Amino acid sequence: MKNTMFYYSVGALLYCPANNYKIVNSIVNEKFGKNFSLALCLEDTISDNCVAEAESILVTSLKSIHKERAVREFFLPKIFIRVRNAPQMIDLVKRLGKVSEIVTGFIFPKFCLENADEYISAVLNINLERRTPFYFMPIFEHSSIIHLQNRYEILYRLKAKLDRVENLVLNIRVGGNDLCHIFGFRRSATQSIHDIRPISSIFSDIITVYGADYVISAPVWEYYNGDNWDSGMEQEIMQDKLCGFVGKTVIHPKQIAVVNNAYKVTQKDLDDALSILKWNKHTNALVSGSVTKERMNEFKTHSNWALKTVMLSRVFGVV
Repeated sequence: MKNTMFYYSVGALLYCPANNYKIVNSIVNEKFGKNFSLALCLEDTISDNCVAEAESILVTSLKSIHKERAVREFFLPKIFIRVRNAPQMIDLVKRLGKVSEIVTGFIFPKFCLENADEYISAVLNINLERRTPFYFMPIFEHSSIIHLQNRYEILYRLKAKLDRVENLVLNIRVGGNDLCHIFGFRRSATQSIHDIRPISSIFSDIITVYGADYVISAPVWEYYNGDNWDSGMEQEIMQDKLCGFVGKTVIHPKQIAVVNNAYKVTQKDLDDALSILKWNKHTNALVSGSVTKERMNEFKTHSNWALKTVMLSRVFGVV
C-alpha cells in the first residue's frame, strides 16, 4: 500500500491533444481550476502523418508555459506526455532541455511485454542525468491481456518488471475504450463500464495483481454534455472507488469537478481513519466501535483503508 500522498495526487487527469494551441492560455490563466493533472497526448489523438508537427507544437507550448512560470505565479498541474514509443520520449527530453523540469513524467500506451523493457530502460537512462526523476504511468490496454489463457502470466510478468522500478511508477492506468474497442462495446451515459463483464473482469484481474502495491486510476468517461452525463459519471466513479481505483482519466474540463467532488472523503470516514491510525497497539483490544458508534473499527483489518483514506482527504478534501 502506497503511504506517500504524491502517488495519490494525479487525481483527475485531463487528456489534451499535444497539438492544441490553446493549452498554454488555459494553463497560465488557470481556466481548469487548481486540482487536476494534464496529459499532452501524441498517440491516439494525433494522426500518424501529423506527429512531427504535434511534437513541435508540444515543445513550443511547454517552453511558453515554462517562460510564463518564470515571471508570474499560477497553478502548474502535474504534466505528463503520452508518447508513442521510447525513442520519441528520449528525443523530446533532449529538445525540451531545461524546460523538461515542468514535466512530471510520461505515459506509456499499450504497455505490454513487447515494449516494457525498452520503456523502462529509457526512463532509467534519462533519469541518470536528472536531479528530480521523471515518473511514468503505463496503460494496460493492449489486446494481449484479453485472452484468458495468457492474461495472468502477462500481468505477473509485467509486474515483475515494474517492481524493479516501483518508486518511478506513479500510477497504473487502464484503457477502457481501447479494451471495449476490441469487442465493439460502447456504453451509454446511463451505463457503467463495470457492468460490461468482459471488461470488468480484466479490471478486476489488474487490481488483484497490482492493487496492493500501486495506485490504479480508473478509465475515461466519454460523456461531457447531454442528459445524464454527470450523474452517469458520478455513478461510475462510485463503482470505480468500490473496485479500488483512485482518480480518473477525463477528456473535458467539465469532468474535473465531478471527479474531485466524488473523491472527497466524508468527515465520518476521516475521523475513523485517524482513530485507527492512532490506535494504541499495546492495548488488549484491537477492535472498537467507530467514532459515531455506527460500525466496527478493527486495527488489523482497517489500517490500510485508513491510510488510503487520509491520503485521499489530503488530495481531494473533506466533505
